Amino acid sequence: MRVALVVTTYNRPDALALVLRSALAQVEPPDEVIVADDGSGDDTRAVVARFAAQAPIPVRHSWQEDDGFRLAASRNRACAVAGGDYIVMIDGDLVLEPHFVGDHRRAARRGRFVQGSRALLSEAVTRDALASGLTRFGPASAGLRNRKNAVRSRWLSRVCSYRGRDIFRVRGANLAFWRTDLVAVNGFNEDFVGWGREDSEFAARMQHAGLRRLHLKFAAVGFHLWHPEAVRRALPRNEQLLAETVEARSVRCAHGLDRHLPRPAAR
Repeated sequence: MRVALVVTTYNRPDALALVLRSALAQVEPPDEVIVADDGSGDDTRAVVARFAAQAPIPVRHSWQEDDGFRLAASRNRACAVAGGDYIVMIDGDLVLEPHFVGDHRRAARRGRFVQGSRALLSEAVTRDALASGLTRFGPASAGLRNRKNAVRSRWLSRVCSYRGRDIFRVRGANLAFWRTDLVAVNGFNEDFVGWGREDSEFAARMQHAGLRRLHLKFAAVGFHLWHPEAVRRALPRNEQLLAETVEARSVRCAHGLDRHLPRPAAR
């Protein structure tokens, strides 16, 4: 099974550098890394280029023009060029525990997708980590919220991981799925522009397609770097889009991944 690590980012090159460094330090590295860039400037391009030059695995920079918050389209572009059978998707501010990718690889099963969890770093710890290049954190680290999410234990993970159906508990910052399942639901819904509910809508369609969701606990641990909350002006419209998907029990979205997949050759 080939694993593609998709890392979303937008104009936060210092955080992205830290995250990519943690990806390079994995005990079981991914087979490729794709940076899904929603229109960042040259500083981000330079970070990706430096990482690609030292990485022993393929690294791609999937960039789209900066035209507002278009996370869904950015994710689709990156996933369209992914060569892996299995996609682990993270945000560009999630520093990975060294066993992160291996834990996701072991949790992969046909017929399900996997929601990981995050431990939240404080503003002060985030500032220090960005200044020092620190990528190693643990349950005893200072400045952690929801500290239990920083614990990694195979035994606890087997006992405490659970199936869930609450679409509002889904976070694309740490989410894994089979590429074939992504294609079946046509990826992320590009009608979502601006922050909010695109992850829940994606999860709803995956569940409508018959896939189960595993909430993976005490494994695939990520440490979320602090940042100010996103602007939520688009939330009312996005909630309406989500409600329409839920009511119709939609599986495929109209505007999604297929926009970015290669077209079949004409005969």
